[in-house]
Amino acid sequence: MQTIEIGIPGTADADGIVRTYLTEVVSRYHGRPATHRERDAVLADEPYDDLQGDTGILLLARDDDAVVACAGARFVDGHAELTKVFTLPEARGRGIARRLVLQVEEAALGRGLRSLRLDTRSDLVEACAMYESLGFRPVEAFNDAPYADRWYRKDLTPAAGTPPTGS
Repeated sequence: MQTIEIGIPGTADADGIVRTYLTEVVSRYHGRPATHRERDAVLADEPYDDLQGDTGILLLARDDDAVVACAGARFVDGHAELTKVFTLPEARGRGIARRLVLQVEEAALGRGLRSLRLDTRSDLVEACAMYESLGFRPVEAFNDAPYADRWYRKDLTPAAGTPPTGS
């Protein structure tokens, strides 16, 4: 049975899936298997300990007891910034990442935020296709992330009958 829960950065489950995600991203970037040192360097450059409380959220998807996917968002400057969207290869093709992103959208709306943005790379073809299918549109760069070459934004609209929240 598949469930989605709020993850806590620094726990074994959260660290495990984030480290697996970073290993894949670094490997794809270099076109070869990533070393632990390379993965750890990226984790030091892009920590995720702020994806909790008032500054963000981290969601974990479980298939039975195993964590198979994650997605997070930082709440900064009136925006939610999507990050760490990843599904294990053996769990892909079942819409898990899509459900995680939609739940991140709900969390952002619940905090009164009205846009979700992200940076990514064009070689992450599957991710770019998913974001575009979810209504994200290309925008000008909003940061100077060293590995990003694409930036997206989606304006968020509360569901019909949902009272607006303050920001």
